[in-house]
Amino acid sequence: MDVLMPQLGETVAEGKITQWFKAAGDDIKPGDNLFEIETDKVSMEVPATAAGVLAEIRVPAGRVAPVGAVVAVIADGAGAAAPKAAASAAAPSASQPVIAVRAAAAGNVAPPSARPIELDPFFEVRTPARNYGPARLAGGRSATPLARRLAAEGGIDLTRISPSGPHGRIVARDVEAAARPTIAAAPAEGLSADAVTAIYRDVPLREVPLDGMRRAIANRLAQAKQTIPHFYLTADVEIARLIVLREEANAAALKDKDGNPAFKLSVNDLLIKAWAAALQRVPAANAVWAQDRILRLQHSDIAVAVALEGGLIAPVIRQAELKTLSAISNEMKGLAARARAKKLNPSEYEGGSSTISNLGMYGVREFAAIINPPQATILAVGAARRQPVEREDGGIAFTSVLSVTLSCDHRVVDGALGAELIAAFRELVAQPVTMLV
Repeated sequence: MDVLMPQLGETVAEGKITQWFKAAGDDIKPGDNLFEIETDKVSMEVPATAAGVLAEIRVPAGRVAPVGAVVAVIADGAGAAAPKAAASAAAPSASQPVIAVRAAAAGNVAPPSARPIELDPFFEVRTPARNYGPARLAGGRSATPLARRLAAEGGIDLTRISPSGPHGRIVARDVEAAARPTIAAAPAEGLSADAVTAIYRDVPLREVPLDGMRRAIANRLAQAKQTIPHFYLTADVEIARLIVLREEANAAALKDKDGNPAFKLSVNDLLIKAWAAALQRVPAANAVWAQDRILRLQHSDIAVAVALEGGLIAPVIRQAELKTLSAISNEMKGLAARARAKKLNPSEYEGGSSTISNLGMYGVREFAAIINPPQATILAVGAARRQPVEREDGGIAFTSVLSVTLSCDHRVVDGALGAELIAAFRELVAQPVTMLV
């Protein structure tokens, strides 16, 4: 039986096996944990669904495989696999790019392809080698394979490069040197990894390989910024009464026998509630983009950005407009803890009406966040500050204020609609009792 890389959410395309709990030759029972996987969002253990013997591990620990790929094989019966010692000796090292090939039947092995193959480091599968152009150029000059690859990736014309290699060959250092003065003319997708590395070759540095989470963030947000027509609305919001409400609610919280309160509200908890209520007041903005249509949602499902080591994720408070402040607070604490442990289920972070991203605790006054598709809005919250304001009687008083910036997808939310939404939010925060009735 083939063991496949499982699907963990509709947007998850691959997973990284961080460790194997079983070795080749081990007996397997249903429910035994086989391996642990890590995606860009979660980490979880994968159990066996059938009994047998672990005959083969195809994707070793530390490797990435796409969803649906065969990562191991469980054979029927204890005699179907090689002894543990032999299996261990024959098992590929995690540091070696070896891929096992299983014959359809004993002795039935397909002949090797006539085309050269190379290892794709992202999906751990073999693909036909890319053609980076002719080895011999006009005028009798030639280029090494590495030089041709660097030139193709960097968009560099080899015929314009002076060779420095033996027998007049163009070598990698020639291409790397040529890349420096052509940075301004780099292709739209940016410089290649080799070209960037060449620029900093004489600078002390440490390379940090991209994990699944960082790759997913880079791809998703680059696509969002390039394809979503963003516009931004910034407003100052008075939070003096919101702070008073928070303090009074926390002081009134019931305590257990050990003196622990039933809840402890944060300012962010109240902002989640206010944003959910604002989307209910302006239902046309409580919507997402679906390519050929707009989906207007009934409930306010508020995603909240949570910073993780090396990335972030936005778990969702479902139907936040219907929940009490204490319920939102306790649910958010649980979601944040599971998010940092990478133990969220896909149902806890997929979808959502809109997102809140709060960097106020870092002293950031204001910022503009990138929309998380298919959502159409994201609210960026800055740090609270004290500032003077003019009162209705003409007097001056100091109050607590924070700046918020609403990023809108112009395909879904027009300027006036976005302004109406942020105005509703300002009113709810300034008069927080109105979001409780």
